[in-house]
Amino acid sequence: MEAAELVREADLPLMVDLYELAMAQAYWSEGMDDTAVFSLFFRQMPENRNFILACGQQQAAKVISRLRFTDDHIERLRKLDRFKPEFLEWLRDFRFTGTIRAVPEGTPLFPQEPLMEVEAPIAEAQLLESLLMNYVHLETVIASKAVRLRLAAGGRPVVDFGMRRMHGLDAAHRGVRAFRLAGLSGTSNVLAGQDFGLNVSGTMAHSFVQACASEMEAFEIYARLYPGTTLLVDTYDSQQAVKRIVEWLKASPARISAIRLDSGDLLEESRGCRAILDDAGFTDIRIMASGGLDEYRIRDLLGQGAPIDGFGVGTATGVANDAPALELAYKLTEFGGEPKMKNSPGKRSFPGAKQVFRQYDRSGILAGDVIAGVNEHHQGVPLLRCVLESGQLQAFDSLDDQVRAAADAVDALPDLLKGLEQTDLAPVTISDGLRALQKNTLARLRE
Repeated sequence: MEAAELVREADLPLMVDLYELAMAQAYWSEGMDDTAVFSLFFRQMPENRNFILACGQQQAAKVISRLRFTDDHIERLRKLDRFKPEFLEWLRDFRFTGTIRAVPEGTPLFPQEPLMEVEAPIAEAQLLESLLMNYVHLETVIASKAVRLRLAAGGRPVVDFGMRRMHGLDAAHRGVRAFRLAGLSGTSNVLAGQDFGLNVSGTMAHSFVQACASEMEAFEIYARLYPGTTLLVDTYDSQQAVKRIVEWLKASPARISAIRLDSGDLLEESRGCRAILDDAGFTDIRIMASGGLDEYRIRDLLGQGAPIDGFGVGTATGVANDAPALELAYKLTEFGGEPKMKNSPGKRSFPGAKQVFRQYDRSGILAGDVIAGVNEHHQGVPLLRCVLESGQLQAFDSLDDQVRAAADAVDALPDLLKGLEQTDLAPVTISDGLRALQKNTLARLRE
């Protein structure tokens, strides 16, 4: 059977690890159909991070609400010779009937705080494990990197140039949604930018300059075709190119909005180019920079006074190169009304369905979070909200509203947490009730 070049949403029911189907059949065959609660969370903060930006959970809920096993899926599973015909018929009728609670898109989170809580008959909830984790992991990791770039840029625009090195077309597409939630100002990715309402931005590659008879011919063509364009000036000699641009603009009605530097000593090149432009009276022409940038280089450049007005970032944000993985876990915390937990060394979990209460000080800055049992009451804003109820998708805020809320949530973090260096500040408290439940559950499991 010829495989599709790209995974279609209709085939996502088979995007599971085999053990999830095997366990689902075991639950089914043993009549284990009580309600379970699974929690999606992470145990440790990635290196150099002070928070992660949760993304993708509401989109994952949309996908889950539409999961259907087709005749083709059933036939593929039959050929594995591992599943009973009656179980395959159960899969054919599969509809997710449970409830999912999730934190809003773009919520800053800390270790042990659930991104999502799934409550459903255990076989239904188990089947979602790998699909849900993969979906949320991608956008969360990428958004958590991108928001650092935005913070390092100090209000200057940051544009995504990462598509060509991202890990697959699905990542390149959905990643742009994460970039928008993280606050990036544009993307070079045409399809994703249009799909997710992020400004599509781009200039030229060095190849166009090289293909023309001269560098100035390339600039003149672009200025004629794209009034207000940005010109890439570092193909040969950046400052010499800017000098030629200045002479051309003085004698021509052409107008450009910016120049872009993509290599060399960006600090010295930007200073030199800025001086040339300013001396000629072109103070409104901006300087954009790209070329192997990350949040540390952006911070250092701006800290040294580089007159750079915006940044294009590719590999660093596209693959989250310094922290490309988040230790997500999807763990059973309740089954049949009884709390459940894991007690492996270094991986002890908290049992029971949960809620996170976010507390703010009088100035609106995050004071701390309380992770508690779902039925506990604490001061603060409860973060986990219903996105699927009895299998029915709930209404979401628009993406525009989610972007604004995410920006507000990040702005409300203490300055220490918004820095690039990792801090020991841990704004999370486990409630006394949840600790007591863990202690009692552990005692019962040891009986």
